[in-house]
Amino acid sequence: MDLIHTPGVAGLLSLLLLLWPVPPCQAQSVVKFSLPEEQPPNTLIGNPGETLGLDKINRLFKLEIGTPYLRVDETGGNLYTTETPIDREEMNCERPLECFLEFEVSVTNTLFNSVPILMEGKIHILDINDNTPSFSSPVISISIPEHTTAGTIVNIPTATDRDAGTNGVASYELLGNEAHGLFSLQVAEEHGEKLPQLIVTGHLDREQRDTYDLTIRVVDGGKPSRASTAILRITVLDINDNAPKFERSSYEGTVEENSPVGTSILQVRANDLDLGDNSQIEYTFAQAAESARRLLRLDKSSGWITVQGPVDREQINQFRFFVHARDKAPIPKQDRAAVTITVRDKNDNAPTIEIRGIGLVTHKDGVANIDEDVPVDSPVALVQVSDRDEGENAAVTCIVAGDVPFQLKPASEPSSERKKKFFLQTTTPLDYESVQDYLIEVVAVDSGNPPLSSSNTLKVQVVDVNDNPPIFTQNVIRVSIHENNQPYIPIVKVEATDADSGSNAELAYSLQPDPSISGLFDIDADTGEIRVNTILDRELKEHYEFKVAAADKGTPSLKGTATVVVSVLDENDNDPKFMLNSYSFSVRENLPPSSPVGMVTVSDADKDMNAQISLFVDPDNGEFEIQNGTGTILSRVSFDRERQSTYTFQLKAIDSGNPPRSAYVSVTINVLDENDNTPVITQPSNSSFQHINPLAQIGTSVEQVKAEDMDIGTNANLTYSIVGGNPFGLFHISHDGSILLDKEISRRHYGLHRLVVRVKDGGTPSRFATALVHIYVNDTMGNVSQVEALVGHSLNTPLDVDIAGDPEYEKSKQRSNVLFGVIAGIIAVILVIVIVVLIRYCRQKEAKSGYQAGKKENKDLYAPKQTNKNAKHKIKKNKPPKPTKPLEDDETGTQRGLQFNLINESSSDSPRIHLPLNCNPGSPDLGRHYRSNSPLPSIQLHPQSPTAGKKHQVVQDLPATNTFVGTGDNNSTGSDQYSDCSYKTNPPKYNKQVGL
Repeated sequence: MDLIHTPGVAGLLSLLLLLWPVPPCQAQSVVKFSLPEEQPPNTLIGNPGETLGLDKINRLFKLEIGTPYLRVDETGGNLYTTETPIDREEMNCERPLECFLEFEVSVTNTLFNSVPILMEGKIHILDINDNTPSFSSPVISISIPEHTTAGTIVNIPTATDRDAGTNGVASYELLGNEAHGLFSLQVAEEHGEKLPQLIVTGHLDREQRDTYDLTIRVVDGGKPSRASTAILRITVLDINDNAPKFERSSYEGTVEENSPVGTSILQVRANDLDLGDNSQIEYTFAQAAESARRLLRLDKSSGWITVQGPVDREQINQFRFFVHARDKAPIPKQDRAAVTITVRDKNDNAPTIEIRGIGLVTHKDGVANIDEDVPVDSPVALVQVSDRDEGENAAVTCIVAGDVPFQLKPASEPSSERKKKFFLQTTTPLDYESVQDYLIEVVAVDSGNPPLSSSNTLKVQVVDVNDNPPIFTQNVIRVSIHENNQPYIPIVKVEATDADSGSNAELAYSLQPDPSISGLFDIDADTGEIRVNTILDRELKEHYEFKVAAADKGTPSLKGTATVVVSVLDENDNDPKFMLNSYSFSVRENLPPSSPVGMVTVSDADKDMNAQISLFVDPDNGEFEIQNGTGTILSRVSFDRERQSTYTFQLKAIDSGNPPRSAYVSVTINVLDENDNTPVITQPSNSSFQHINPLAQIGTSVEQVKAEDMDIGTNANLTYSIVGGNPFGLFHISHDGSILLDKEISRRHYGLHRLVVRVKDGGTPSRFATALVHIYVNDTMGNVSQVEALVGHSLNTPLDVDIAGDPEYEKSKQRSNVLFGVIAGIIAVILVIVIVVLIRYCRQKEAKSGYQAGKKENKDLYAPKQTNKNAKHKIKKNKPPKPTKPLEDDETGTQRGLQFNLINESSSDSPRIHLPLNCNPGSPDLGRHYRSNSPLPSIQLHPQSPTAGKKHQVVQDLPATNTFVGTGDNNSTGSDQYSDCSYKTNPPKYNKQVGL
């Protein structure tokens, strides 16, 4: 380091400072910790990075300042103590109560090559009570004149304690009973210091005793406290009345550093009121540090304090001590005053430039090595510039001299003008091939008058790095090889070049790790020849793509990569393969020819011509064909499941390889049912009937309806139902076709019942068949032919007409009602006739009694006329018969009753009653009551039958005027809509005259 004092150099440096740009300062907070002294090794102090909120991931921490007392965890940033203990009393502390240990930690990002962060910090070293207070001598001698007045205070020399604060001297005390009631001790405090004072409490007489030895004990304020003792030897002297007295209790002065020897600083003065030797005063240092006694001189007589050695403010900036003024009496007395001398600064120190490594960059013998590929603004060194002066004399400016690609950048916010830190950083990219080293000169100039400057140099060597990776001649290398190859044969040779030289250009070839090619290929590390190690199968994998690498032998090694694509060429080594081992398709019947019935999928693991497949039906019986390309099977026939439900054949697949390969597969076509068959009723036949006794119980099975359906599945699920001919709900049919009696049989249920039973399948749409079930209800089966005739009549009756029970049952009830009405009418007519006869009789009697003279005349007038019956009959025979009213007119009424006609003819004296008759009661069986719209003849009762002849023997021919025709009612009740009582009389044969 050179000190520059010439004005010319100072002016040049000032010009440089004006022209050279100073980078802006990046502020960093000062981290502060506190730590008690004398801590054991590896005691955690704190983490500066966490205090400042820095991320610890990918960070490198390095202790720049703080050794040998501190160490830092490189990855975590924790600050620990070391084996070297920190003793506060051994440190050069500016103030006793404020003792700091400074440190610096640099933080480098290991993931990105960025500028390190410099963390500055201070550790406040806390005092512990590790020192015992002690007196300067084990025996302390003081003198007290005899006959000293009680209450006189005598100062005792103080004890010292290297500890500070509360751990310093706290109290004094006298031990034992040696004071004999003559002395006591009190402790005064001055300028924060404890002062022991001896108080005379009794009468001292030198002739009785001239010496007293007391034990004095000093105790500090630590916890636990420490203490020591000394012998306080008191000598009783002759009387010295007055003690010296300083003019002031304290004195302050200043002195400029580097002042020459003999320079006066200040004068202390004391006065003594005694005379002679007792008034002569001698000044001495008291409780003064060794440096004060060495650098300052106190004139014993005058009290002047002068310089007697080189005073350097940078070493001691202030002197503090006490001065005693003692008279020269046989028994001297003294006084004490405090003196403070401050050293003024002078620009006598040139700036100090310290260049050291930072982060990952280390320095050795003033040389720093840095790789050429470091990014711009990378730090090369940490430059610390300091000046031991203060004020303007310590304001330092620092620059990099010369045209070099480096600059200074503030590393932290300076804690004072006396110390500044800079990063020496690159400003442009470095190139080893252009410049291999730089000699960097750092110049620092302070602001004193005249200014002082200094410089320091650092040699930076640019280290060549392996910055050129190998490059392959081709980025993608393609090669082909037939499958089923021979193993361990070379397939290609790759080649790469490297622009570097030496070991950086020596290449080694390798295959990049790839599980997909593990064990399949390898490469010669020296020649780059790639070999295949196994037999390749194109069907397993057609293309192999992997990376080949060429790495140089530089540090770190660089490598280049290329892609190798191996294409495996196909050979016809695979048969066609159907997707399934067998195929089964289902089609609906009645499908038209040329309809698709299924599709097969066939593949060939080969490719191109070896994978072109043709499909054939084997054997080809003309029922099916297959489309090549789609694999669709087409039918050549229409399917009828009832004729054939299953077809089985084989398909043959042949590829186009040389030689070709083939495969077979079995195909089954299942014909699904369609509802194309109507149920067939096998039981009963429409012309059959079943007889049931009226006494049969409810639930009795009457008939079983059976049916068949040639379809299958739901199409053959048959349901039975009665859809007609059951108006009384007398029967019901079960799910299996059984017809059961559902109600008790009554009189009106007698006769033939025709049930219309429908049998329906479960197809969509459904099909059904209809059966006629005839059931004859009667007590006996005496006339089977008659029932068969009724069944025959039923077969020709429309199904919408119900045939059920006795159709005459309701009509007979109506006829009974008519009969009762006729009887009532006859009775009424008889009563009328009787009344008329009585009236006539009374009138004739009155007439006889009223006409006496002419009785004969009256009698002839009211005599009934004699009618000639023969004449009447003749007239009737000669008179044409009265035409009979057509039957159609009589059948137009609904539920028409019998009519009663009262006829009073002029030729007769008494009224006549004409009774039209409808049907003769007492029909021999029920068959005569059925009338059908079918061509079968209605059953009619003719007069020629034996029964008719007997019934009509009493019928007489009536006159034409009394002739009427009675017609029955076409309407019927119950089941009469299916059969009528159509019992018509022949007017010429059945007209009858009734005479009363």
